[in-house]
Parts: sequence; structure tokens; C-alpha cells
Amino acid sequence: MATILLAEDEAVLRMLIGDTLEDEGHDLDIACDGEEALQKIGQNEYDLIILDYMMPKLTGYDVLTQVKQMPEKEAVKILILSAKSQHTEQEKMRAAGADDFMPKPFSPSDLVRKVEEMLA
Repeated sequence: MATILLAEDEAVLRMLIGDTLEDEGHDLDIACDGEEALQKIGQNEYDLIILDYMMPKLTGYDVLTQVKQMPEKEAVKILILSAKSQHTEQEKMRAAGADDFMPKPFSPSDLVRKVEEMLA
């Protein structure tokens, strides 16, 4: 069982992803925007952080770059979810330190598979 932070501003998607990961036995924490995500990351330990690329207040990219500047968080894996699936966006995320990228839309089974791969 892993501890995962999901930062997603769309309520329906938050619920779908949350239910899916909890059904797989993971301990899930939720943030509704980038600021809340960064606050939770500073206060808690996570095995995986799932960031939506486009969020209010701070984007997933903003959160990613700030987390990568925290030496105590260097081991945490980060997955970016985005409807912006162009190759240049993926490269930008990877260059900033994202471990993987998943384009929206995606199926719950694909997400579970990706999460399990990243936690292995």
C-alpha cells in the first residue's frame, strides 16, 4: 500500500481517480489546487504525487519545480496528468523532474497500471 497525493481541480476526475486508487488499496490524500498540493507535500510524506498540469493558483508544473528543489522530497515519484499531450509538453515535464506523464483522457485501468509501474 502506497501513500499517494492526488492534486486535481476537476471534482469528477478527482472522485474517479480517488475511488480507483483507493479500491487498489492505496492511502490517498487529495488537493484541489496547486497551492494546497504544495502545502500538503511540505507537511506529509508521499510515495507518489499525481499532479494535474492545469490547476488554479499553481500549475502542476509550478508544483513540480518547487518539489524538485526540496532535497528531502527527492525520492518521491511524480506523475503528471494533462490534456496537453504534445511531445514538447511531455519533454518539459520530464526535464523539470517528472517521473512520468499520462495524457488525458485515460482509462482507470491504464492509470492503475501506470501507478503500479511507478511504485514497483
